[in-house]
Amino acid sequence: GEPIFVDPAPDDLPDFAALPDHVLARAKLAYLCSPANPQGAVASLERLKGALALARRHGFTLALDECYTEIYLDAAPPGGLEAAAALGAGCDNLIVFHSLSKRSSVPGLRSGFAAGDPRLIAMLSRLRNYGGSSVPLPVLAASTALWREESHVETNRALYRAKFDMAEQILGGRWGSKRPAGAFYLWLDVGDGEAAALKLWRAGGIRTLPGAYLARDDSRGRNPGARFIRVALVGDLDQTRRALETMVRIL
Repeated sequence: GEPIFVDPAPDDLPDFAALPDHVLARAKLAYLCSPANPQGAVASLERLKGALALARRHGFTLALDECYTEIYLDAAPPGGLEAAAALGAGCDNLIVFHSLSKRSSVPGLRSGFAAGDPRLIAMLSRLRNYGGSSVPLPVLAASTALWREESHVETNRALYRAKFDMAEQILGGRWGSKRPAGAFYLWLDVGDGEAAALKLWRAGGIRTLPGAYLARDDSRGRNPGARFIRVALVGDLDQTRRALETMVRIL
């Protein structure tokens, strides 16, 4: 397969419809993350319907990574299955992925699910039967308990909101900081993301991710993430406050 990297549209999400027809005609799979990593942008229902309609028109699969879908600041984001219901024709050409890693803060479980087009699910099941490892029964039991319980998800969501409130107060809009619609990242324009990440690590023991490591050079040889760092607000409130204050002092 040949990967095609898609520039972000003004809403910070890739616009597959902007690709040339000869690329769409060859496409087998398009991958979309909403809420997005790293910007936290959320695809509207119309955007998702458009992407799925495009997949059906050109005969490729739309894979939607929705692992951050239950971490949002205001309204719950729409999902791929909702778009499929609105368009009709079942779940043809669609597969969505969900994970307990973000929803329940248990990345170590490596547990989630896929849903969508029955044909694709059958192929995925066959692939896993031959080439995948089974999820251990204790992990399945823990996963079942977590999927059935919602209060911890609401508590988790409230904690992230509190951390973004704190970040808004401490950063005061510096480096273009803003509250994302979803996920738990700050996407800060620091001029040179790699230099800033090194400086924060060496001077403050704060680990961030250079934005260039999340992107590839575009057709003009420019990396769209090069100016940025991704800051994950995954510590507790006190850790987050101290880290943000230290970041302001160092940068």
